[in-house]
Amino acid sequence: MKTTVLLLGATVAAVGTLAACGGNNTAQTSTGGAAAGAAVSVQNVSGVGQTLVDSSGKTLYFADQEAGGMIKCTGNCLSFWMPATGTAADAKSVTGLAVTKRSDTGADQLTFQGKPLYTFKLDTGAGKAQGNNVTDSFSGTSFTWHAAATTAAAPTQAPSSSSGGGGGYGY
Repeated sequence: MKTTVLLLGATVAAVGTLAACGGNNTAQTSTGGAAAGAAVSVQNVSGVGQTLVDSSGKTLYFADQEAGGMIKCTGNCLSFWMPATGTAADAKSVTGLAVTKRSDTGADQLTFQGKPLYTFKLDTGAGKAQGNNVTDSFSGTSFTWHAAATTAAAPTQAPSSSSGGGGGYGY
């Protein structure tokens, strides 16, 4: 499902207020969880399949428009899409991971197959994928986001029976 969101004027302010009310970042997951201590691992995310997740089990995403490592999600984009930061050592946890330096902040950001990785603000806990196939626009750039699905093996624990949630930013 594609959702188009254009953030303008008062909407940006409302979103900032919504973001300030954010959720608990220590959510537990019933989908096998991320490997202890690993910055990135593979997990079965309902509706997506084998997907890269961060250390708290949150789905990692990439934007089509950032293929080749070109970072275009800056400014207001970062109020919804948080860069997945990590080190070269973290990048060794999954084949295809690497690190690039953000030109806007100088922070090291993890990439998968050359695409910078992010978490999505409205994924309220582990195992959610509400940002999958979302389209939005920031600073004149339209983005199409995808969960970072992989063919790598997931943990051998049972998958979750919860749904991955559907589309939209919910406002």
